[in-house]
Amino acid sequence: MDFKSYYIVFHDPLWILILSLALFYPVRQLIWTLYVRKKQKTQKDVSDEEKKILRKRATFTSILLCIVFSYIYVNQVFN
Repeated sequence: MDFKSYYIVFHDPLWILILSLALFYPVRQLIWTLYVRKKQKTQKDVSDEEKKILRKRATFTSILLCIVFSYIYVNQVFN
């Protein structure tokens, strides 16, 4: 079995996945904090239900950002 051919095929997707996972939690927390602060400017108090909705929004946004950024980064650095 030639592992070098498997490594070449799965090199980019593997690094994209690893980088995306490493960036996901800090990016989600940052985006969620920004969403909550923006909401606090218009309202004094943000309820727990609104925070859950904002966290779901931040999760979706951070998934997209991390995958796109990781794809661009891996293509620039490794290719």
